[in-house]
Amino acid sequence: MATKDATVADLQKKFEESSAVLLTEYRGLTVAQLRDLRNSIREHATYAVAKNTLTKIAANKAGITVFDDELAGPSALAFVHGDTVAVAKALRDFAKANPLLVVKAGYFDGKPLTAVEVGKLADLESREVLLAKAAGAMKASLIGAAQLFNALPAKAARGFGALQEKQDA
Repeated sequence: MATKDATVADLQKKFEESSAVLLTEYRGLTVAQLRDLRNSIREHATYAVAKNTLTKIAANKAGITVFDDELAGPSALAFVHGDTVAVAKALRDFAKANPLLVVKAGYFDGKPLTAVEVGKLADLESREVLLAKAAGAMKASLIGAAQLFNALPAKAARGFGALQEKQDA
């Protein structure tokens, strides 16, 4: 009983500390395949296999009920502590190569996600790409503003020069 309580407490802590949690079914995957999956998401997430009843208790204690109906069969959770999009992409890519892995549901930013929504999350560009695009857009608008501010004094000088010539004539 003490080990079950410790497991629930550990899982509850993971639920509370994670920015997202993705629920998968891994029926039929080998230990080596699970190790490869863990390695592919290690930078951004922890992949944990736990009993469904203990997972449900821990999730409910953490205030998450989205997985209650999905916890059936051999389930494992990706507890995301980094880039959620990168983890969703890694799970999608792994599932393409290993169809036995099924993403069942997710919980991200306080909201439940269906398997389809997790797939859409995986289709997003990475955080770095989005930041680079935003920086490029800001740089372009700053360059445009700088060119405008540089053009104003030049236009004013040409206008004053033309006025001066007109007065001299």
